[in-house]
Amino acid sequence: MDKRQRKKRNKYVILFLILLLLVWGWTWKPVTEHIILPLFEEEGDNVRIALITDLHSCYYGKNQQWLINRVMKEQPDLVILSGDIYDNRLPDKNAQITIKRLAERFPTYYVTGNHEFWSGRAEQMKENAAELGAQVLAGDCTMLSVGSRKLDICGVDDPTDMASSEWQQQIRQAYEQTKEGHLRILVSHRPEKVFVYQQYDFDLVLAGHAHAGQFRIPFLNKGLFAPDQGFMAEYVNGVYPLQGESTMVVSRGLARETTPMPRFFNHPEVVILDITTKD
Repeated sequence: MDKRQRKKRNKYVILFLILLLLVWGWTWKPVTEHIILPLFEEEGDNVRIALITDLHSCYYGKNQQWLINRVMKEQPDLVILSGDIYDNRLPDKNAQITIKRLAERFPTYYVTGNHEFWSGRAEQMKENAAELGAQVLAGDCTMLSVGSRKLDICGVDDPTDMASSEWQQQIRQAYEQTKEGHLRILVSHRPEKVFVYQQYDFDLVLAGHAHAGQFRIPFLNKGLFAPDQGFMAEYVNGVYPLQGESTMVVSRGLARETTPMPRFFNHPEVVILDITTKD
């Protein structure tokens, strides 16, 4: 290879690296993702939900002000914290600030993720979340009235430290507490458990965990690799119709400094769900 060819090659290598850095920097910036879901059969009030997943106790400004401001701006009727809000490596401080500040302003519901269990302190973290004002859901269900609407909000622990039968029992006992005519919501960390969720008549399943596959493949809405889904992961981001009338929403989550590699085409996000009446 002569000098001119080496120079040309080095130029392309440098341009490629610059492009990667630009894409990385662009997709590092968190965003708010708005989703409209027409789920109600009868006319009435709309319901706005803020879905926050996979925070991993990451830093979002002093006292988590960026994150709090984003949620406050949207004025949700309730906040869902769908697992891995705490982390097994980072200190709990940012997770605790987030839970406390949100729970002071909105009805806030929390379920565990795998990292809470990996920490070996899952029960302590659940107690802490409850002390901070969140309602912890672990195989149970609670009813919330929002205007003319009644929501049954069910939640399950992450299945990391339990047998499959025990975890499915949590879902079953939560579902048995729901009522006909209420909007039935299941909060679970795991999006890949579709085969289980479809055994029940939940209207809406809310999940995280996949981090959008870390490298999200544009146009295909698949992840290069997601935990418990492997390569070309399917359930990584956005809205997925399930069997019957059920819908699953998966958030890309808010993990940043805890990730082992950069996020590409994959902004960290707060998801805002507007649940409306069907046409």
